[in-house]
Amino acid sequence: MRRAEFLKLGVALSLLRAGAARAETFPNRPIRLVLPYAPGGPADAFSRAMGRAMTERLGQPVVVDSRGGAGGVLGMEIVAKAPPDGYTIGIGGTGSLAGALSLMPQMPYDPLKDFAPISMMAAVPEILAVNPGLPVRSVAELIAHAKRNPGKISYGSGGNGTGPHLAGELLRLHGGIDIVHVPYRGAAPATTDLVSGQIQMMIGEGPALLPFIQSGQLRALAVTTRERIAALPDLPTLAEAGVPDIELMNWYCVLAPAAVPTDRLDLLRRSVTEALAEPEVQRVFATQGASAAPGTPEALMEHIRREIARWGEVSRAAGTQPG
Repeated sequence: MRRAEFLKLGVALSLLRAGAARAETFPNRPIRLVLPYAPGGPADAFSRAMGRAMTERLGQPVVVDSRGGAGGVLGMEIVAKAPPDGYTIGIGGTGSLAGALSLMPQMPYDPLKDFAPISMMAAVPEILAVNPGLPVRSVAELIAHAKRNPGKISYGSGGNGTGPHLAGELLRLHGGIDIVHVPYRGAAPATTDLVSGQIQMMIGEGPALLPFIQSGQLRALAVTTRERIAALPDLPTLAEAGVPDIELMNWYCVLAPAAVPTDRLDLLRRSVTEALAEPEVQRVFATQGASAAPGTPEALMEHIRREIARWGEVSRAAGTQPG
């Protein structure tokens, strides 16, 4: 082979090696962040703030893809079945990873086997609120009114199996009342119907309800957390209001499909952790009444196991499990 041909072959091999190196660089194209809830809710604000900060660190766009439905299950199914290359990640939560298991006879994924944990993302307080047209101003009055009007009060949630749904079932159990659950495709449409009076009450995420409470369009009766919240310091906890057995902080986390290579998971985890530490991201979370809550993948998986057991017990007691 002549010298010129050797040189051409060498150049070609160098180009191939360079192309292979570029192909192996992660990430070298946009990352899809599946949000399994309707746009406009608290999780949407959290995901977009975190995604912008991740984009700065990864050098590629992190694009939020809203895929609401079935309390988050439809979106998380997309994540579970995506190629395990790190280019699709998703936002899991109370309903899609724990509550829904007790309500759906055939889940399209196993929360403990079909995902690779990345990090916890947020902890969000829940508020019991009613439409002002309902003639009650306290939890005791609500329970008394519901007992006088069985089956006539409807409450909304972001979908079957979500934390607000199961919290409503807990209130039904402990209050000995007959109230009707109305599931929506996310917190935003449920809140819209609560404000308009299509439903009468909701145990919803503080960030979604606060603006309407502060404007007088909704009436807050209690918060589901152990302590009162800074945004509404005069609002009692459910325990203070006479219902001591309901305590709830809704939560969100970041997951990838199972079998994503470890080095890519590590990079994603670092970018999430650093993004959640950004002052601007923390500001967005704080204005939504929530707190950024990063953590290790091991702690996240243990949390999911505990939540599955907890909400399974609630569903059995409430009679909401599928036959």
